[in-house]
Amino acid sequence: MSICMVGIDHNKASVDVRALFSFTKKNAAAAMEQLKCSDGILGCIILSTCNRMEIWASVEEEWEGSLVEELCIIKKVDPTQFGQYFVMRERKDAVNHLFHLTCGLKSQILGEDQIITQVKDALSLARENYMTDSVLEVLFRMAVTAAKKVKTDVTFSRANVTAMDRAVSMLKEQGYEIQGKTCMVIGNGEMGKLAAQTMQRAGAAVTVTVRQYRSGMVTIPKGCARINYGERMDLLPKCHVVVSATASPNFTLTRELLGEADLTHDIIFIDLAVPRDIEPAIGEMEHVTLYDIDDFQITAVGDYLKDSFDQAEAILLEQQKEFYDWYDGRDLIPRIQEIQEDAATDLELRIHKILGKLPLEDKERETLRKSIELAAGKVVGKMIFGLRDSLEKETFLACVEGLEKLYEE
Repeated sequence: MSICMVGIDHNKASVDVRALFSFTKKNAAAAMEQLKCSDGILGCIILSTCNRMEIWASVEEEWEGSLVEELCIIKKVDPTQFGQYFVMRERKDAVNHLFHLTCGLKSQILGEDQIITQVKDALSLARENYMTDSVLEVLFRMAVTAAKKVKTDVTFSRANVTAMDRAVSMLKEQGYEIQGKTCMVIGNGEMGKLAAQTMQRAGAAVTVTVRQYRSGMVTIPKGCARINYGERMDLLPKCHVVVSATASPNFTLTRELLGEADLTHDIIFIDLAVPRDIEPAIGEMEHVTLYDIDDFQITAVGDYLKDSFDQAEAILLEQQKEFYDWYDGRDLIPRIQEIQEDAATDLELRIHKILGKLPLEDKERETLRKSIELAAGKVVGKMIFGLRDSLEKETFLACVEGLEKLYEE
């Protein structure tokens, strides 16, 4: 068995190229089902965010397929046209990447928290659709555990910063203050809520759109107003900043729609969605400045963060070792369990007469027998795993083989 992945992200691909390979929950489930039907693929997980899309797979060791080709078949595109945007990783290189990714060390905004939730959600979606397997299950769970430990033990100066935080900061550097401005956020999902909270904290008057059929079912960030999504164009001409952050496959704002609005003052539009929410042609209109999520990248990391990186690396190395210990020993677990069972049976046979002579009721005798059997298995298991942790791999395997021969008929 082997682990492999293929990814496309903000480092190589523009927002429009990323949009072509993005997945919603619904089509991610369908794509994983198609992937798992391929010979040699034992399990798969799709991670799709505004900044990246990755397909993870555990495959048979002799598998000679291509995840890029599988993906392009699903998306109905020519792999030769887009191959330059993909990064492929296998085995330890893939594992190392996932651990660093999950704790935010490969994000546009260093140390951001959203990626942990996104990795957990990707695993949950695969699990719900019976697409994952034990290897990917353990790998993703351990990567999330490592990320939480890094978050707890390591301080990054930009931790907990969102794309909207970066946008507000960038606008301020350009002399534009959000405070006192009238703002609208289209979308009340996770990113929309974070954007609304950021602008509200900065002193803006923020209104959030909510789909009418869900109007009474959802909450919006404290301090924000709400309007139905269908009324967004009534409010828009009064706004100074409009942010769109939905999971819609279609534009939430088009040039045609804005052409019907009477724009009499300058408006900043910020598109945080992948695929795009705001039609790019809007950026050509009078009174309009349009930004997309790629405009808020952090291009350099200061030397003052070196100690934080070193602390994070130490944690990730330790957590990866734990994964490899599990991975290398997973095939031994059934063998160890069999040794435990044989040892427990051996012990039971040796004390059978003693148990028979004890002044106990049959039910009490059976309870004692099961307790002894369970204890024997635990003792043997503890000794075997103790040997694993203290011996070289080859020596340990020889010990296991020797114990197996003890009970061969």
